[in-house]
Amino acid sequence: MEDLSLHILDIAENATNAGATLVEIFIREDTGKNLLEIVIRDNGSGMNQQMLERVRDPFVTTRKTRRLGLGLPLLEQATREAGGNLTIASEPDRGTEVTATFRANHIDRKPLGDMGSTMISLIVGSPEVDFVYESDLDGEKTRLDTREIRAEMGSATAINDPALLQLIRNLFKKDQQN
Repeated sequence: MEDLSLHILDIAENATNAGATLVEIFIREDTGKNLLEIVIRDNGSGMNQQMLERVRDPFVTTRKTRRLGLGLPLLEQATREAGGNLTIASEPDRGTEVTATFRANHIDRKPLGDMGSTMISLIVGSPEVDFVYESDLDGEKTRLDTREIRAEMGSATAINDPALLQLIRNLFKKDQQN
């Protein structure tokens, strides 16, 4: 994958496929500490200890459509290439938390990418799921919470309404300009 937003998209889609009703994505970059941290947390079905021990193997997947599960192994490779680490915590019926850390200035660290498109893809693909996105990129903060949007808009506007998606896109365009 060419950037980290695609890794995030893959992990978050796995969460929705595991029955998550809430997926939270936190991104923090602190160049003073030379750290980029990405946390993806969900309340999906989670994994038992046996699956948790095997989930980094690309030939282990719960999918029936294909026999490869490359998302976590590729993200782990990206973290290691950039002097970082990947941790996974999960409990059955409680969800999963994936934390990827990177040396922020490492020459092999992939760019963050287009988080606006990632979030829109997640919302359009799973409009019944709530998503929280928070980033703090060296003090430049962005927050998106579909629960707050739903509360503000009421039932009159669907979360995947094109006008609402354009507002979300603009939020991320503003963030990318800073």
